[in-house]
Amino acid sequence: MRDVAVIGVGMPKWGELWAKSLRDIFVEAALAAIDDSGVDHIDSMYVGCMSSGLFVDQEHIGALLADYLGVAPVPAVRVESACASGGVAFRQAFIEVASGISDIVLAGGVEKMTDVDGGAATFALGTAADQEYESFQGATFPGLYALIARAYMDKYKLSREDLAAVAVKNHAHGAKNPRAQFPKEVTLEQVMHSTMIADPLRLLDCSPVTDGGAAVVLCPLSEAAKLGKKRPIKVIGSGQASDTIALHQRDSLTFFKSTARAAQKALQMAKIKLEQVNLVEVHDCFTIAEICALESLGLFAEGKAGKAAAQGMTRLGGELPVNTSGGLKSKGHPVGATGIAQIIELVEQLRQEAGPRQVSGAKIGLAQNMGGTAASSVVHILEAC
Repeated sequence: MRDVAVIGVGMPKWGELWAKSLRDIFVEAALAAIDDSGVDHIDSMYVGCMSSGLFVDQEHIGALLADYLGVAPVPAVRVESACASGGVAFRQAFIEVASGISDIVLAGGVEKMTDVDGGAATFALGTAADQEYESFQGATFPGLYALIARAYMDKYKLSREDLAAVAVKNHAHGAKNPRAQFPKEVTLEQVMHSTMIADPLRLLDCSPVTDGGAAVVLCPLSEAAKLGKKRPIKVIGSGQASDTIALHQRDSLTFFKSTARAAQKALQMAKIKLEQVNLVEVHDCFTIAEICALESLGLFAEGKAGKAAAQGMTRLGGELPVNTSGGLKSKGHPVGATGIAQIIELVEQLRQEAGPRQVSGAKIGLAQNMGGTAASSVVHILEAC
């Protein structure tokens, strides 16, 4: 396998983008990534998108987006793995470059979620759960993650304030990110008194419905200096794994086996130890998800990540900054694009281009993206060259 580098990134501001279509959102991000990279063509393209058919009545978006980006007839494939679609699209692009099949590959992600009402959005997202054993019984993702949160709180004596501290921390980071959907700080009191969604999760424990796109360009590391305009960032590890889709089939509600396995594979490929990682982007679709993801990655022992945000350990300037982008909670969560945006945050941090969010001396970053209640997980590790 060839060594692979990210040489370009593109991510316009996320939010409720009423005036832009799905194709507009993707093309804007892709053109920004191509411009940032300095390349004059791409050989192939992967697009992470969970549910364009339900959100905007459009399937077959690989060909559609290649057409509107102006790169047809290059091969273009839509990748779906629920909320991990973007991360898996990046992994497929990485594999294609590493294998030698293509030299310059664009990995993007996009979702247009606000063209439907709240009920339709809830239904579309619910298709990532087990339809017969969860969705048919009325379970939604806030409800499923509420079960996880309640199990964790009972098992490890996590307080409601500790859970809320995750949202406070991520909004503090997101307030420094001009591309975030909600670039503003929130207080512990605001989180604690926001509308109840599914006990114990309140509105400010939940990631928002978001329109957005993101894209990156990958090439062989050996060609990066010649092709790219900026410092290349090497992809040193990639791992993916699956678990049961339904919660009731698992041994533990609070430990994500797919994340643990994906992390193990990524670390084996990277040939590093977790202690060498300087910053982490994890899939905080709900505040409890960040806590469980950190423990499943092995960054904290089980039961120990719950107080990390409240104690300042995962803040900028802390022992291990987590979700410096603002995470899904503040930055937003256009589900197909989230995994790509995590990669972009790592690239900008490792390039030393993150501005007020910059982690001092960052050399190695890890991104964890997952679908559903971690039925699918993908982990990538990047290193500054």
